[in-house]
Amino acid sequence: MFKYIKNDLPASVVVFFVALPLCLGIALASGAPLFSGVIAGIIGGVVVGALSGSKIGVSGPAAGLAAIVLTAIGTLGGYENFLVAVVLGGVIQLVFGFLKAGIIGYYFPSSVIKGMLTGIGIIIILKQIPHFFGYDSDPEGDFAFFQVDGQNTFSEIFKAINNISLGATIVGFIGLAILIFWSSILSKKGKFFQIIQGPLVAVVVGIVYYFATSENSKYGISPQHLVSVPVPDSFDSFLDQFSFPNFSAISNPQIWVTAFTIALVASLETLLCVEATDKLDPHKNVTPTNRELLAQGTGNIISGLIGGLPITQVIVRSSANIQSGGRTKLSAIIHGFLLLISVILIPTLLNKIPLSVLAAILLVVGYKLAKPAVFKEMLQLGWKQWIPFTVTVVGIVFTDLLVGIGLGLAVGIVVILIKSFQNSHFLHIEDKSNGKHKIKMTFAEEVTFFNKGAILKELDSLPRDTYLELDVRKTRYLDNDIIEILEDFAFKAKERNIDIQLVSERGIVENPPSYIEFFNLRPKKSA
Repeated sequence: MFKYIKNDLPASVVVFFVALPLCLGIALASGAPLFSGVIAGIIGGVVVGALSGSKIGVSGPAAGLAAIVLTAIGTLGGYENFLVAVVLGGVIQLVFGFLKAGIIGYYFPSSVIKGMLTGIGIIIILKQIPHFFGYDSDPEGDFAFFQVDGQNTFSEIFKAINNISLGATIVGFIGLAILIFWSSILSKKGKFFQIIQGPLVAVVVGIVYYFATSENSKYGISPQHLVSVPVPDSFDSFLDQFSFPNFSAISNPQIWVTAFTIALVASLETLLCVEATDKLDPHKNVTPTNRELLAQGTGNIISGLIGGLPITQVIVRSSANIQSGGRTKLSAIIHGFLLLISVILIPTLLNKIPLSVLAAILLVVGYKLAKPAVFKEMLQLGWKQWIPFTVTVVGIVFTDLLVGIGLGLAVGIVVILIKSFQNSHFLHIEDKSNGKHKIKMTFAEEVTFFNKGAILKELDSLPRDTYLELDVRKTRYLDNDIIEILEDFAFKAKERNIDIQLVSERGIVENPPSYIEFFNLRPKKSA
């Protein structure tokens, strides 16, 4: 786990700075004590990070659960009663894990997952614009389009333009310039600039700027534009920030309804984020989904027992981890310890970090998720990929995460049903070993993302030193998801000494260098 410490340590610092304001903001948006968000961040990093099989996923409090938490605290009669639901929700997630429900994530099409990533990137950008210009009336965790105060995403941006804070804006632009200059130029100049990451430099410059200017001056930064971490004045006051569940309320049926809702939504959001982060991972690691549910359930039990919010794997933090060079779960674990150490030792210093600098960091993260090249790529893949992708993006931006994913999935299913109307789909594997350890896999006339779980299982179960004959001569429709699986498998096949012979209408190809290019060049045939 310490093999890539030079990559994981700077990545953990970046994730820490991204996670800290989000933990506080999501707690504020949830109507919970601010410290509850920090507790969830610490548990998500240290406990879930240690138990999870994901090498690059980062867990913590999620904006997608904020509305559920806000409603539940009022309905259940207090935060201590709500914590019982969090603990029970964790137990239910353990049951999901033991029942091997993690396979659900494989049945979401690639276009919807990419739409989710892109939509979240756009949301991050839109939500951070007000903070970038020093308009901080709403919490960072408020990711819904329509907000509880009657405003919406775009009205908040227009209000921010009319309420610009000059000092916060200046330091925001300075931070953004540092990030761009660091990643595009300095990071290529030497190892020093790869170890010391741009976001850390931007935060340090932001703190220096705050101390160098007066709060009351034209170019100063007022306290409402800074991070706000609870500052205990003694060890006893620090302990007083923890809350504990009131288990005497466990007989309340509403507690169980809330617990099941938390378990279901948190598990679904986690599985979708696992699928998304695995796609973003340049090293093509595959996260064991059932183990992830067990880790998340354990984290929620512990978080609920000591006063924390519900936990899920979070794409914002996970993508920041990947883009900052994180390689193993050590980066998530260190980020959790950094949260713990910081709120104990240096809460006063953390409260000098300008929110506009953190907004600049998130603007870069959002742009990397929602690059214009992604839209171009999806458009080139055809309408069967473009329409579910676009519906997912629009749904997430104008409603919320789960509604957007649901809309994209519904459209994706309709598209597949249209294509599946003509042909059935199946997977046939023929063992032709005869002492030669050779396996033949024949694809059907139509192979869709519904077959993704079965194909992944068969490919991952192939032994080392195998000769795989992949026959696609009968295949008339091959979903882009399956092509991506083959592309990723080719990467792992080299490590397992698996040779692949692709048999198609155009002939036989040994170990194709790119399945994406090969199948895009195949002549199209009418049904």
